[in-house]
Amino acid sequence: MLELLDFNENPNVGVFCRANDNVCFVQTGLTKKIKKKISSALEVELIELSIFDASIIGSLLAFNSNGAIVTDFVDEGTVKTLEDNGFNVYVIHDKINAAGNDILVNDKGALVHPGLKDETIKEIKKTLKIPVKRGTIASLKTVGMTAVVTNKGLLCHPKASEEEKMMLGKLFDVDVMIGTVNHGVPFIGSGLVANTKGAIIGNLTTGIEMGRIEEALGFLD
Repeated sequence: MLELLDFNENPNVGVFCRANDNVCFVQTGLTKKIKKKISSALEVELIELSIFDASIIGSLLAFNSNGAIVTDFVDEGTVKTLEDNGFNVYVIHDKINAAGNDILVNDKGALVHPGLKDETIKEIKKTLKIPVKRGTIASLKTVGMTAVVTNKGLLCHPKASEEEKMMLGKLFDVDVMIGTVNHGVPFIGSGLVANTKGAIIGNLTTGIEMGRIEEALGFLD
């Protein structure tokens, strides 16, 4: 199911929300109506989360079915919430620590900001239990915001090179397509949150863009 939404009149839903096939973490303070729409579209349990009073959950958190990577100014209560929901948790101690912006992940692999330290890469690999590769999308290092990947498909920045797309397909074991969200925005991760069952999309997204999302993420099967 696809659902067009905004969060408090902001269409950048991917900045404030992060999901996998079992759970969705969202910023606090959304209306019951919006939370119900998110839960229904993604067919998951929805949990409100605050990371050091910040609402930008999608920028600060990355996870798959095995583990979660979170920024280093997270508090113990938030780490416990993640652990209570079945995640191994790694608090990223690196000068590059906006995990959601800098890590693109599904259950097969993770692409990370090329500037992350070797020790950080090692911990991410151990926590998520998947191969981890440094790289870029459209020559941009903030790979978590330049694409969205599930276990069924990947949609990325329209200026991704053929070499990058081949690398993405191999790493994540899915087909790769290019597209935009929110009426031409190339940073897919800012306006799209998806799992294998559905997606929530910034409400400025056009019908053509939605069709591309449906095709790329396997919702037409």
